Amino acid sequence: MSKRRVAVTGLGIVSPMGCDLDKVWQRLINGQSGISRIRYFDPTDYTSQIAGQVVDFDASAYLDKKLQRRMDPFCHYGFTAAKLAVNNAGLDFDNENRERTGCILSSGIGGLHVLQEQMKLLITRGPGRFSPFMIPQMITNICAGYVAIEYGLEGPNFAIVSACASGTHSIGESLRMIQHDEADIMLAGGTEAPVCELGVGGFCAMRALSHTRNHEPTLASRPFDAHRDGFVIAEGAAVLVLEEMEHAKKRGANIWCELAGYGRTDDAYHITAPDINARGATRSMTLAMQDAGVNPEQVDYINAHGTSTELNDKGETLAIKQAFGENLARKVAISSTKSMIGHSLGAAGAIESVVCALSIRHGAIHPTVNLDNPDPNCDLDYVPHTARQQKVRCTLNNSLGFGGHNATLCFRALD
Repeated sequence: MSKRRVAVTGLGIVSPMGCDLDKVWQRLINGQSGISRIRYFDPTDYTSQIAGQVVDFDASAYLDKKLQRRMDPFCHYGFTAAKLAVNNAGLDFDNENRERTGCILSSGIGGLHVLQEQMKLLITRGPGRFSPFMIPQMITNICAGYVAIEYGLEGPNFAIVSACASGTHSIGESLRMIQHDEADIMLAGGTEAPVCELGVGGFCAMRALSHTRNHEPTLASRPFDAHRDGFVIAEGAAVLVLEEMEHAKKRGANIWCELAGYGRTDDAYHITAPDINARGATRSMTLAMQDAGVNPEQVDYINAHGTSTELNDKGETLAIKQAFGENLARKVAISSTKSMIGHSLGAAGAIESVVCALSIRHGAIHPTVNLDNPDPNCDLDYVPHTARQQKVRCTLNNSLGFGGHNATLCFRALD
């Protein structure tokens, strides 16, 4: 049986650039940064004091007060992104088969704010003060459950936890379900809210975060730059509505693009460091292109994982060279969304998938900002400083997570 084609018909985003698709796109194209000093707590005693924090967001516009109180912020963001995506897709679930409509909405960490708050209560007031909602608030699958309850979705529903590849895996596995006739519509994406004392402190202890530019936050995230000193932690969410192509056309949906391919591998090398030979990331891209039936020559743009860490940037550059060949690798445009919004962990790949769809629609590629002194080991076309207007027919989106998890999605314009 041939694989069914899959359309992207809805986009929803909650990000350090805002929640409105047009505003987010304009800010990215203009090279604006959404990174600032941490405002949720006093970060003075932390080595990294900056983050990509969600702005222009009022949870009460999407959730009633009672539901808000029962959710961790990661659920506020993910639930809102799902509602925005459904609205963008123009879906009315009363007209759909709910048993063939599902949701995979993932998080790398889950309810970190709730965990932190409940630990404080345990220490200061004892075990009798735990909230009865603590467990359902913090488990990573709960946001997908909330979305299913909201819309009555009775199809596949769960969360994937693969660190920084979680959102990308969620979209890819949703693609597979539609391709193989297990569902007709899937809401897919990732959400994360790690900007709290526990989250920032943990990554500071790993020495993973940028710390030398606390006084100039917008310059701190520097993917592929020789003077980078770590990634900038961020929060946010994004959800895509995926539909079987003929189903989408029949209902007259606005189709952003086609989700055509998916690859996933593991390095089987180290819990945090990527394979120095980049074999897993290379195969992930190759498998996504094979699944989509495209050749490297057809790829116009790669949205890189691009974290602003030495090992990731160097390894991803090598992987692109190996997947495309040296000559083609130097011709494809590459940029890192994280240069402007930071690294939102399990939500990153979903946010960057929205960016890929917007790039195809608008015929433009946002820049990699702060790329002032390119690392000699990172010598490809990363679209530095300034956006580029060009036709974008086919894109790859890479996500590379702790544990060696690699995932790549291939989006392309409709024929």
